[in-house]
Amino acid sequence: MCITKSVGLGARNDVADVRIIQVLLNLNSEAWSADSHRQLEVDGRIGPSTIDAIRAFETRAMGLPESDGLVAPGDATMARLLSGLPPGPTKEKLTVVMPRAMPKRIDLYYEPLVQGMTRYGIDTPRQIAHFIAQLAHESGSLLYAEELADGSAYNGRTDLGNSEPGDGPRFKGRGLIQLTGRNNYTQYSRHTGIDYVSDPTRVALDPYACVDVACWFWHSRKIGPLADADDAKAVTKRINGGYNGLDDRLEHLARAKALLVL
Repeated sequence: MCITKSVGLGARNDVADVRIIQVLLNLNSEAWSADSHRQLEVDGRIGPSTIDAIRAFETRAMGLPESDGLVAPGDATMARLLSGLPPGPTKEKLTVVMPRAMPKRIDLYYEPLVQGMTRYGIDTPRQIAHFIAQLAHESGSLLYAEELADGSAYNGRTDLGNSEPGDGPRFKGRGLIQLTGRNNYTQYSRHTGIDYVSDPTRVALDPYACVDVACWFWHSRKIGPLADADDAKAVTKRINGGYNGLDDRLEHLARAKALLVL
């Protein structure tokens, strides 16, 4: 489901849910507005404009005799809003999957994402949904390209190839799916022909590298079949090594699947 609580007149109106409905109404503006260029402000705040747009959508686009100005998870209005979307991943859909993502971050990573998913064969609707959901969690909705912790916890982790003093901070998580450990940086360097071992910070500085390393990890660890099987726990464990943040990943996945797995 795209929203978790009701939105509209007398509803719960959580900020993230209201933002999602505002985005979906804007994407369907031709169906409810006489001015197809009219757009709601996507600010997460319920008000007369958003409620009026819900009412207009239900009466004009859906043909209902009257509207209560309310959208609930999984109802007919939500289904009709989703059915009017263009196919494939778009910037607007990323905004719905990651309602807390800043528009400038979506702009920064959108083209690298499209190119990277195509290059590495992340191309089935279910794989795309799982991939975007996982990187949404890993990157804090595209906010972080480098792990916030200093990485010292990884010192001495021979399972990650961290055999030298300071390898933990040096090879801490970077990229939209956090690449971690000397071994992984070495493998990715061999794959790209770029020496990320001598300067690991380069992975976090280039938006194309941030996305490419995530796509490479997904492909090289054969995560795609797990996503096609819709096994979110297995996908999470293959990426994280455990189930950290599983509920958040599942929330992002529910929105991604509603938009992409039609």
